[in-house]
Formats: sequence, C-alpha cells, structure tokens
Amino acid sequence: MTEVLLFHHAQGLTQGVRAFADDLRAGGHIVHTPDLFDGRTFQSIDEGLAYIGEIGFDEMRERGVRVADELPPELVYAGYSFGVLPAQKLAQIRPGARGALLFYSCLPITGEWAFGPWPDGVAVQIHGMENDPIFVGEGDIDSAREIVEKVEDAELFLYPGDQHYFADSSLPSYDAEATALLTIRVLEFLDRV
Repeated sequence: MTEVLLFHHAQGLTQGVRAFADDLRAGGHIVHTPDLFDGRTFQSIDEGLAYIGEIGFDEMRERGVRVADELPPELVYAGYSFGVLPAQKLAQIRPGARGALLFYSCLPITGEWAFGPWPDGVAVQIHGMENDPIFVGEGDIDSAREIVEKVEDAELFLYPGDQHYFADSSLPSYDAEATALLTIRVLEFLDRV
C-alpha cells in the first residue's frame, strides 16, 4: 500500500480526477485529492487558467504544497497538468518522498524554472501524449527527457494522440485505451515504490 497526494488540473477536481483516484484506491492505495479551487470546476483549460491567474500561480502552487503539511512525508506526489507544479515541487524538496507521477506536464530540473536537482532515491513516472500541443508543443517533453536522462529511476511514457487531459474520464479529451495502459503502469509503480 502506498499513500498518494494527487493534485487536479486547471479545470478543477473533476469527476474524472476523482474516478482515477478511486481506481488507485481499488488497487489498495490511499489517495488524497485536495480541492485547490474550493469546489469550482471550469469548462475549459483557459477558464481554469484565468482563475489560477486571478489567485496567482505561485499562491495556487503553494496551496498544494501546504496540503502536504497535514500528511506523512512518505508520499507519492501526483499531479495532472497544473497539479504537477505542487506535486513536482514536493517530490523534489520535501524529505521522505517515495515517488512522483507527473501527468501531461513536467518542469525542468535545471535552469530558471527548476526547483533544483532531482533527489536521489525518488522514483518518477511521466505520462503524456506524443502530439499533445501543450506537453510537446510547450517543451514539457524536453524537461521529461532531461529527468529520464539524469535520474536513475525515471520513466517517460508517450501515448498515441494529441489530447492534453486524456486520462480524465469526465472530459471530451478522454482516451479510454491510453488511460487503461496509464493506470496499469501507475499501479505497477505504486506497488514497487
């Protein structure tokens, strides 16, 4: 059994994010799904990003980081897109992290946007679609490849398609086949970390 802190994407804590957490729970894991938007959900990524912009990206990320204060340190930190910001920060800076699951987004581990180097002994899986205009087009895939190149226990999985939120069953971007494979890989990861 692994304990996971899962952060939602810019459209909020949708039913699809909740369903994914339930799939992990069915695999025997404890999954926390904090709602950083206080119950709000948005119909589009742009609407969600506008809300995040009103609050402030740094403040919203730090809301997620503060959630971990109430939990034990031996967690796997997971994030969907925007949720990668607090998840990756916690995986990199909070002592005791067991792993990280980064869906559709990834930050570099060197340069201006980095939280610093990846910590030794913290496993990571990164998942994205090979033609996602955000994950690939905005350079997150380059950050993912940097992590895989420099970190001992790091995996990058690319799925056919061009959707960003492909593992959220409540959105039109959902891809059932890719999500089924992603879920198998995530459960295998959680069983071994």
